[in-house]
Amino acid sequence: MTKQQKITLSASRDIPFNKLMLSQSNVRHVKAGVSVEELAEDIARRTLLSSITVRPVLDDSGAETGMYTIPAGGRRFRALELLVSSRRMNKTALVPCIVRMDGLAEEDSLAETVQRAPLHPLDQFRAFQAMREKGRTEQEIAAAFFVSASVVKQRLKLAAVAPSLLDAYAEEEMTLDQLMAFTVNPDRARQEQVWAALQRHYSWQPYEIRRMLTEGAVRASDKRAQFVGTGDYVEAGGEILRDLFQQDDGGWLQDAALLDVMVREKLAEEAEAVRAEGWKWLEVDTEFPYGHTFGMRRVHGEAVPMSDEKVARYQALKAEYEAFEAEHAKVDELPDEVDARLGEIMEALEARPIRFEADDLALAGAFVSIDSSGRRRVERGYVRPEDEPVEEVEDTGEDAPQAAAVENVDDTVVSTTDEEEEDDGLKPFSDRLVMELTAHRTLALRNTLALDPQVAFLAALHAMVLRLFYRYAVDSCVEIEPRNAAFGSQVPGLGDTAFAQAIDQRHETWARNLPKASEDLWEVLTEFESCSREALFAHCMAMSVNAVHDPSQRRPRAIAHADVLAGTVGLDMANAGWTATGDSYFGRVTKARILEAVREAKGDDAADRIARLKKAEMVTAAEDLLSGTGWLPEPGLPPLKWSSAMFRKTEEYHGQQAPEARRDCHEVTAG
Repeated sequence: MTKQQKITLSASRDIPFNKLMLSQSNVRHVKAGVSVEELAEDIARRTLLSSITVRPVLDDSGAETGMYTIPAGGRRFRALELLVSSRRMNKTALVPCIVRMDGLAEEDSLAETVQRAPLHPLDQFRAFQAMREKGRTEQEIAAAFFVSASVVKQRLKLAAVAPSLLDAYAEEEMTLDQLMAFTVNPDRARQEQVWAALQRHYSWQPYEIRRMLTEGAVRASDKRAQFVGTGDYVEAGGEILRDLFQQDDGGWLQDAALLDVMVREKLAEEAEAVRAEGWKWLEVDTEFPYGHTFGMRRVHGEAVPMSDEKVARYQALKAEYEAFEAEHAKVDELPDEVDARLGEIMEALEARPIRFEADDLALAGAFVSIDSSGRRRVERGYVRPEDEPVEEVEDTGEDAPQAAAVENVDDTVVSTTDEEEEDDGLKPFSDRLVMELTAHRTLALRNTLALDPQVAFLAALHAMVLRLFYRYAVDSCVEIEPRNAAFGSQVPGLGDTAFAQAIDQRHETWARNLPKASEDLWEVLTEFESCSREALFAHCMAMSVNAVHDPSQRRPRAIAHADVLAGTVGLDMANAGWTATGDSYFGRVTKARILEAVREAKGDDAADRIARLKKAEMVTAAEDLLSGTGWLPEPGLPPLKWSSAMFRKTEEYHGQQAPEARRDCHEVTAG
């Protein structure tokens, strides 16, 4: 039996740095990994942790010259060279080297590179955790490995996941993205519950993991959280779940019950300040349904005169706001600091106090709630119908006329007395005669008005404004009855939409610019410029539109006309701000409808991927997949898919309008 030859390792030797030089046999030509500068700093801190492989340079006779080439370890050599050039290391400093004589230099270079096993990410997470447990701060760990402190926090967060999940990651049973999703909730027991539940699911998308781990929590972007403030919530003992690996809009408030208590308490405090203003009644809630003021008359106060100092500050803020707008006019998205400052300026400009008359305070009340941005919303000056004062009939002191005669159809008056009154004095016209005379006048007025479109437009506008802005006003002979239907009470969150807020703001602006007394309205309207009248007419007409499909009121032709009207004005619900979410659509329809939506927007492959999910998971997946696509459900949410004929008619209609007139009236409306 042949005796097995023992392996002899290459000799190690300390060689002065100035006796080393790079070899052309190094197989690494593409730069990758840690930079030479970072490696130099690491060597300066910890010295050289691994020897450099070298080969002696031989002369023509085969004798060593005392110089050595480096076929493997070129980056380490360049790092040492950088330290020498910066006078942080002597050029004769000894460098630990492995001297190779056999084989090829290219083989040494390739073997050293290929045989080096990369560190598994989990080992790095655990190494950072071990250093943290031994007293190193996150900043010290970050400085030692040339990474940011946020990266260290992420690695420590990953290392803190339940051990069973880390084992699954090590065995490649889950991806790094899935492991990162589990860090959103530090409760290891909950992590393991979700991991076990995922074993029964078809898809393990990270967003599903995050959703399951944050069930029951409230997003920090929720208006209730914004109203209370996350700082106060944490101070009260609440916990916030954060996601270090993607944008989380401030995280999730885990204690929803605590948040609700804090919201009620703070809202009650805010309401007391409003109650102190002297209103007859006050209603307080986090949110009121859209249209909750329907049927109530609103009284408007007057702005309190400002002092010279406040006027100067107002003008300065306004100038600053206009300067910001001019500077960023062409920017699609404002920087965060600019956006925050503009919000502060707007809040300061709108904070001018309003004074109400004592009589109005004794009749009206206010609603106190929270707006979509988390600020207190106060709607003042609403008078309930039952609180409206009853108009008293003026007592003239005269006796009421006695019904002495009964009118015949031929205008013959039959007296209830035996004697005919032969008095030549003026007597009132009979009701029949008055009816006939006014009938003639009405038809003549109709005919004359039909020949004067401008006055006809003014009369229609006058009638609509009376009924929309003045309660119980009967100051018009025009029988146009616009009705602002209170359909919004059935739709939660409708009042926070961009279009609802735009309508409310426009209505409030017009209300403040109209006279308080209805009898003064006609004169004011005649003094308006034509574009102002057109803008007000468009607002009033729009307020009367009702395209809501109500099962209790079948109006198929009206709904069909709404589609035509939407096509004519070019309505696009996606541009208007409506998006399909779990609350607004997906959670309200069947799984088949959800898959149909995903298939339309993202294709068959996307729909097939979520087809086996349960309803809750499918809703979340669809919401994520369709985010930003602008997809709209076809039935009931215009625009429907227009026919080419309707599209041509719409284009023809808009093309006939004078561009200058459309622009001017748009500016009036926006103002």
